[in-house]
Amino acid sequence: MTTFPDDLDPALIERLVNSGGGELAVKMGIEFLELSAGHSVATMPVAGNTQVVGILHGGAHVVLGESLGSVSSAIHAGPGRIAVGIEINASHSRSIDSGVVTATCDAINLGRTLATHEIVVRDESGRRLSTIRMTNFLKDR
Repeated sequence: MTTFPDDLDPALIERLVNSGGGELAVKMGIEFLELSAGHSVATMPVAGNTQVVGILHGGAHVVLGESLGSVSSAIHAGPGRIAVGIEINASHSRSIDSGVVTATCDAINLGRTLATHEIVVRDESGRRLSTIRMTNFLKDR
């Protein structure tokens, strides 16, 4: 069950709940656990998201990270505004071939027109698998 901040725009909550975070997030099995502008958490299964050699696809790490960074930025943007990704990078430090990964997203900077987050993806033992940094441009809808 996802937890939302008390002051979150009801329209954004409705979009998130009704869409599951978007078609790609649903296809990849991403589950949002906590969502706020400053700190968010989500999980994703490895199964179904692997590359040809059987390890979690690097792009899956990035999709998980971008999903969290985008939602966190949209929450910060507030009602009547949207977050549009303008930059993302990822460094992969360890591979995984089974289980569930957990991503934590923490704000680096929450400004009026830009929001930057760092997302860390970890395995079930808490080992860091990848580090992702994302910047979103915040604009009127």
